[in-house]
Amino acid sequence: MMMALFAGIFIVLFLIGTPIAVALGATSLFNMEVFDTIAVSSFTKTASNGFNSYLLVACPLFTFAGDIMAKGGISKRLIAVAKLLIGNMTGGLGIVSILACMVFAAISGTGSATVSAIGMIMIPEMVRSHYDRSYATCSVAIGGAIGTMIPPSVCQVVYATCAGVSLTSMFTAGIPAGIIFGLALCVYCYFSSKKRGYKPAEKVHYSSKEALHIVVDAIPAMLVPIIILGSIYAGICTPTESAALGCLVGVLVSIFIYREVSWKILPYLAMHAMTIAAPVMFIIGMSSGFGSILSMEQIPAKIADAILAITSNKYVLLLIINIIFLIMGTFMETNAAIILTVPILLPIVTAVGVSPVHFGIVCIVNLAIGFVTPPLGANLFMASAIGNVPLNKLAKDIWPWIATGIVALLLITYIPDLILFLPKLMGYVV
Repeated sequence: MMMALFAGIFIVLFLIGTPIAVALGATSLFNMEVFDTIAVSSFTKTASNGFNSYLLVACPLFTFAGDIMAKGGISKRLIAVAKLLIGNMTGGLGIVSILACMVFAAISGTGSATVSAIGMIMIPEMVRSHYDRSYATCSVAIGGAIGTMIPPSVCQVVYATCAGVSLTSMFTAGIPAGIIFGLALCVYCYFSSKKRGYKPAEKVHYSSKEALHIVVDAIPAMLVPIIILGSIYAGICTPTESAALGCLVGVLVSIFIYREVSWKILPYLAMHAMTIAAPVMFIIGMSSGFGSILSMEQIPAKIADAILAITSNKYVLLLIINIIFLIMGTFMETNAAIILTVPILLPIVTAVGVSPVHFGIVCIVNLAIGFVTPPLGANLFMASAIGNVPLNKLAKDIWPWIATGIVALLLITYIPDLILFLPKLMGYVV
């Protein structure tokens, strides 16, 4: 009875547009007042402990670093190197777009920043080379989803906080996951472009001097993810410290080396980073208090028992969870979906032998695909605005790309060693 009432109140609040954090708090308050499950003081203490996480400081820092580098000329230099290497092959510009998204993902940590930074350059370039505008926009939209997989990823920070797993392990597993996803998109792009006859409008041959200039000019841009991630894996910095280092490096490269932004923009970027991070932290705080009530009533254990009574087969459970997350990703903000579902689903999958790190990557890849799944894929809205393509047109043309992403998802889901070999190789706990 209490479980049904609990779920009913939250669902009603969610459906009428109440912010997730407010819905969590209101549902908890109702429970405390009616059923006296937990003292208000205990709830507020648990919620404040949820806010007070050192690991969460990385969220605004990585967001700030991504913003400054997106505006500082780094994306166009990464694209120039990719065009130098493969721009003249069949479907080359589409593959360049996806590869640029993969590399920029290792800087920005978010899908929307990746779509914006790469799309504004690559979509017009592809259209000039006679690519269909909708096709070009779709490639950037789903390429931007890789921003949540390849570290540093804000989603991975949130999952590590909720699941109590090593963020370094999550980052390390995210690298092969993002590469698998990106390569699957590149394969589809090559064959679909070959079928459509997409080739460069004209062959571009670089002289040795021009090629050397492009590579040398891009070295600072390529060093940024190496410095951020290398400092973590070398044991020099914690993930939060590396996020602060990324901010510093981003400012130095964007302002002093490429000189494409000025100091005046920094306060606005800092405010933007905080406005993105604050709701996430608020949700986590409320979900911590909400979770304490759920635990007190043993609701996660009851849900786990009910699901395991249906099936205890690991592969069937993973299929069910994939479907749940694919659906959730279409209409719920990614971090909110992680915060709400992980405390319930994690004990279920670990009970059947699934690694928490593997489960986290599977969740994030699912939700990343949700970014571009109609009707409410967030990346579709961003790409539609940047590419000047009607949303209903993108919603029709994105499905082959989504199918390709699902193939990559199934490989990651059912062959866990594809992503866990790297953290195991480096000695991290999975």
